[in-house]
Amino acid sequence: MHRPFHWLALALLVFFSAGTAAAQSVSHVLVNKSERRMQIMDGETVVKTYSIALGGSPEGHKQKEGDERTPEGTYTLDWRNPGSGYHRSIHVSYPNEADTARAAAAGEDPGGMIMIHGQRNYLGWLSPLTQWFDWTNGCIAVSNAEMDEIWDLVKNGTPIEIRP
Repeated sequence: MHRPFHWLALALLVFFSAGTAAAQSVSHVLVNKSERRMQIMDGETVVKTYSIALGGSPEGHKQKEGDERTPEGTYTLDWRNPGSGYHRSIHVSYPNEADTARAAAAGEDPGGMIMIHGQRNYLGWLSPLTQWFDWTNGCIAVSNAEMDEIWDLVKNGTPIEIRP
């Protein structure tokens, strides 16, 4: 009588252990701006895919503060903010040295505080609507539930590649 229960318990243990192993083996994050897609990667294997919203003027690489563009290139997810005004957020290391030099040569501020984040606090219930259009100031937005997954999967120091 007890054997089916043991098989069920073993199956559940294997299922949840597989999820934990995936969380421990994230190599990088890949963002494709034109497809509004972010993938959590383990080498060439896609661990998880998310639909994203970007800045209000997403085409092209971020040039300066206030241009509402999401940067393009390779950066690092270097720190996180559990008390963010947008549920939770993980910082993208923009601007790098090249971004800063380019902006300085143009006499402009390169901007910063580019994050992967959830929905504005207390408005998470609107994500089925807000994720249909680009609404951030250059950040990468997901639903709050998705941000919770990303928070657990991605560790500080993880590379992020943002493609056009």
